[in-house]
Amino acid sequence: MITTERIVYCINPDCTNPVNPLGSRVCANCQTSLVHRYIWATGSSAAKIPPGTMVANRYEAITHQIWLDTQPGLLPDIPAELPQAVIPYLRLYYERSHLPQAYGYVRAGEGSGDEILLLENVPIAENGKLYPAIANAWEQSTAVRQVYWLWQILQLWQPLLEQGVASSLLMSNNLRVQGWCVRLLELYQTTQSLSLKDLGESWQPLLSSAKPAIAPSLQNIVKQMCSAEVEFEAISHQLNTLLLSSAAELPLNLEVAGATDAGIVMTRNEDACFPANSNDLKDPLIPHLSIVCDGIGGHQGGEVASQLAVQSIKLQVRALFSELTTQTELTTPDLWIDQLEASLRVVNNVICATNDAQNRQGRERMATTLVMALQIPQRMQAKSTKGSATTHELYLASVGNSRAYWITQNYCQLLTVDDDVAAREVRYTRNFYRQALMRSDATALTQALGTRDADALRVQIKRFILEEDGILLLCSDGLSDHDWVEQSWRNFALKVLNKQLDIEDAVQRWIKFANQKNGHDNTSVVMTLCNVSREYYVSLTYAQPQVEIIEVEQPEDYYLEESSPVLIDLDITPEPEPIPVQQPRRRKSLVIIGALSIVLGSATLGLLLWWQLQPQSFQQMCRQLPPGLQSLCSSSSNE
Repeated sequence: MITTERIVYCINPDCTNPVNPLGSRVCANCQTSLVHRYIWATGSSAAKIPPGTMVANRYEAITHQIWLDTQPGLLPDIPAELPQAVIPYLRLYYERSHLPQAYGYVRAGEGSGDEILLLENVPIAENGKLYPAIANAWEQSTAVRQVYWLWQILQLWQPLLEQGVASSLLMSNNLRVQGWCVRLLELYQTTQSLSLKDLGESWQPLLSSAKPAIAPSLQNIVKQMCSAEVEFEAISHQLNTLLLSSAAELPLNLEVAGATDAGIVMTRNEDACFPANSNDLKDPLIPHLSIVCDGIGGHQGGEVASQLAVQSIKLQVRALFSELTTQTELTTPDLWIDQLEASLRVVNNVICATNDAQNRQGRERMATTLVMALQIPQRMQAKSTKGSATTHELYLASVGNSRAYWITQNYCQLLTVDDDVAAREVRYTRNFYRQALMRSDATALTQALGTRDADALRVQIKRFILEEDGILLLCSDGLSDHDWVEQSWRNFALKVLNKQLDIEDAVQRWIKFANQKNGHDNTSVVMTLCNVSREYYVSLTYAQPQVEIIEVEQPEDYYLEESSPVLIDLDITPEPEPIPVQQPRRRKSLVIIGALSIVLGSATLGLLLWWQLQPQSFQQMCRQLPPGLQSLCSSSSNE
């Protein structure tokens, strides 16, 4: 059916007049924010449906294969038995920054047996148009961005190869770019054996228009890939070195501000963040470290867990930065990720052991979500400076549902994936995401620091390169709930980027906004303004590790308050792991040495903090440790 009236329905099920003209931001009847969800319709049948057609009385074909879901509040049609072709989309859910998600199915037409797979989270802008193909944007991009795009494709190669869809990375028109980010339009089943040679050959057309500063190195890398003799690890190392050296040619200026607030309902604040006030800005870790934690477990539970996580991480990063002063070689991303993961496992086990010592069970166990960003300033030579410059690496770690966003003048991108039941259902290939959201426990957390032993912890850690002006926003769900960041970012972030508002004021205004919209919860916001446009290089000073004493109120009567995040889904039975995605082989000796050293050092720091917070439970735990580990307790308590 061809239609000339372009409408979108309000998602509020209680709205009495839900029909609104396309383009309206809020419902004219109930003032609910309207959702404009553009869908990619896959396959040749969808390509034959002309623009203006209304499909299944719901989807309007905007252009060929780009459809608007005019009733986004309704669950799409999803088959009871999931087709095999959709499984890779589900198993690769945690790569959603780069990959689309399965949305639903629709029949191609009356009497047709063909079913069209619909995809969401596709590289479609708010105006309903596709973001440019990488080949079309390549020549106008900077040298560092050209290398960064190829780096992202290389990092996707192994996961997609394991799921049988690596050929998706060989099709130039399928690779779209939204600013820094490579995004795929859809996934294609691979019908033949593929190797790095195939990937190298797909990059060759780009070499002729590569920027002069990187062209010789890229040509050498691609030549090795096409030789069919080189291993993935060697190519990854060379491309990473080129990426870091290219980014080091840019200036980097970072400004950070943060704050936390109890909200207008809760009497206590179980959130913790760094920085949290103007005094924190004097810490030498600023502006390289930012943290947001959302505690769980009530007073003397969530509060302790979130503060313990923040302070322990600060101490460990100080030790890490101290080691950087003696560094003579670049540390690889894999090793940094291993070290950060080891640090977070130590934090997890300190909180977990405290729970065990206090005999906390089920939902009484204290824990915390975490999202942290660490800009690691490794030194390397740069052509544009007389001496050395620093790398523009940013490592982002998350556990739970506290989030990170990257915001520029043109878009707001969610960088993290919530660890909740809905995501778990998708990852285990049980449901599409929209279907999983219908569960009553969809937003219950499945991961947090401290609920269980670190063996059960699944930390998400990703590496980003700061190569454009923007804002990194970390926040707890007091702000992010109900997609308020996605709806409000223009009102707060753009004024900072346009130098009409400083980040301290923006943080306070965003917290005030969160209290108006989600005031039932605590809210923490940390903003980092990243600027690579000014002729300014960051001057680094590394502080030696310091001991910080946390003063925590110890009332005589212990009680629990309602936790700010939805309570963790602790009682679920052990889940079978999906088919694992194999990662590239790492230099095991370096990983083991680096991870082991940071675990031992972090354990001492974590135990020190525990001793300061709860000396009685600390001593009780020490008596239960094997003799070989009791020395850690002694060294911690003697600091």
